[in-house]
Amino acid sequence: MARISIAAPLTIGALLCACQPPAADRYDARAEVPDTARFASEPIASPDAEGAVWAPSKTPLRLIYGQPGQHPLAAIACEMDGKAPRLRITRFARADEGAQALMAIIGNGHRERFPVEAVDNGRAFLWEGTAPLASEKLDVLTGRRGVEMTIPGAGTLTLNASEAPRDLIESCRLAARQAFPDSSGPDRSPNAE
Repeated sequence: MARISIAAPLTIGALLCACQPPAADRYDARAEVPDTARFASEPIASPDAEGAVWAPSKTPLRLIYGQPGQHPLAAIACEMDGKAPRLRITRFARADEGAQALMAIIGNGHRERFPVEAVDNGRAFLWEGTAPLASEKLDVLTGRRGVEMTIPGAGTLTLNASEAPRDLIESCRLAARQAFPDSSGPDRSPNAE
């Protein structure tokens, strides 16, 4: 009797395994072929930022970061439209249409994450995100040391030490206080971060 009780589960297990074809048997006939156009592009290498500096742009309250005479690597700009002034951060690296990510900026005693998305600038999709000017997260850019900006798939960009980002952020905050004198400055609501 003991032999029958052990043999029955083994027989049932063998029958169930026989119902399913092996993983390599005509896979294309059993499943839809993946559409590779829906996958992310290959990651790009981290750029060399040796000698890169922050420089004023032709647009007021905007800085461009890069090596002199080369294509820019990043930019920060003050946006004063509406009642929620903010800082726009752009990473000049190709992004896939519709892509979203968290950009990590680490340095100056801070570790911050900012949501970014692919934004079409008319020639390509680039990584961009904004943060309210009142956000303490921006302190990561206001220190005297360099920082690292990382976006998944776009590599890590070293932002060399400079006082220019701090000066721009302070100028933006001052402009926001002047633009909205009746308020306590930029939007300080709990949702500001």
